[in-house]
Amino acid sequence: GKIGVPDSILLKPGKLTDDEWKVMRKHPEYAFQMLSPISYLSKALEIPYCHHEKWDGTGYPRGLKGREIPLSARIFAVVDVWDALRSDRPYRKAWPEDRVTEYIRSQSGSHFDPEVVEVFIKISEDMEKDKIS
Repeated sequence: GKIGVPDSILLKPGKLTDDEWKVMRKHPEYAFQMLSPISYLSKALEIPYCHHEKWDGTGYPRGLKGREIPLSARIFAVVDVWDALRSDRPYRKAWPEDRVTEYIRSQSGSHFDPEVVEVFIKISEDMEKDKIS
C-alpha cells in the first residue's frame, strides 16, 4: 500500500505534518485496492487492510477493536512494529532488541492483542536462546 504514498512522505527525515499523516494513513486502503483483483490473495487481504487497527479501537482505517480485528492482522501488527523499530529509518536509527521488546510489551492491551504479544515475546526469547546454545 505504501506504493501509493509519495516518496517525499515515505522518506521524509523529519516529523510528518497532519496532511502528510492523512496520506500515510491511506496506505492500508491502497493495498486493499491494489491486491483485491488478485484472486489467490483474497484470503490474505485482511492483513494489509487491518494491520494498523489497534486492540483498544484507536487504529485505522476502520477503528476495529479487540477480536473484531482479524487474528492474522493482529499478529502482523506486532511483527510490523518489531521490524520497523529494529530497522534504520530516514528519521531515526534502529532500536536495540531489548528496547523494542520492552516497547511492544508496554503496548500490550492498547495497541496490541495481549495474547499475541505474549506468544511473540516467548518465540523471540526462544529463538535468542537457540542462537546462544
